[in-house]
Amino acid sequence: MAGWWRALARAARRYPWPTNVLLYGALFSAGDALQQRLRGGPADWRQTRQVGTVVVAFHANFNYVWQRLLERALPGRTPRAVLTKVLCDQVVAAPIAVSAFYTGMSILQGKDDIFLDLEQKFWNTYKSGLMYWPFVQPPKHPLRMRPASRPLLGTSWCSRALAAEEMEQRHERPAP
Repeated sequence: MAGWWRALARAARRYPWPTNVLLYGALFSAGDALQQRLRGGPADWRQTRQVGTVVVAFHANFNYVWQRLLERALPGRTPRAVLTKVLCDQVVAAPIAVSAFYTGMSILQGKDDIFLDLEQKFWNTYKSGLMYWPFVQPPKHPLRMRPASRPLLGTSWCSRALAAEEMEQRHERPAP
C-alpha cells in the first residue's frame, strides 16, 4: 500500500493536472456509488458513469484551475487570506460548480428541460454547501493535491444532503 501512495505522490508532482483530474473523477464516482449503497437500492452504474463524466469533463478541471487562480490572486495562509479565499470560493466558484453539475447531469440523462433540476435544487444545494464547505476546505494541504481532496469531503457533504433531502420528503404534505 505504501508503494501505491508513493507512486500517486510522484505522479502528482510530475503530472499534477491529469493526476488530480483522474483522482477527482475516481473519488467522486466512488462517492456516488456509496450514496446509492447508503440509500439501500440497487447500484445504478449508468448514473455513476454520468456523474463521472460531468466530474472529469468539468468539475475536476474547473477546481484545478480555480484553486491555482485563487492561490495566485490571494497568496498566503494568514487568517485574512484564508477567509478571503473561502469567501471567493463560495461566492464565485460554488454557484458555477452547482449549476454545471445539475445542467451537465440533465444533458447526459437526456432530459427535455436541462435547467429544471437546476431551478428546483440549486438554492437548497447552495445553502447546504454554505453550511459545510467553508468549515472543511481551508487550504491546509499541498496545492498540488488540494483539488483532489474535494471529492472526499464532497462524499460526506452529499451524504448529509441526501439525508436532509429524504427527511424533507418524508415531512412534505400533499397539496389539497
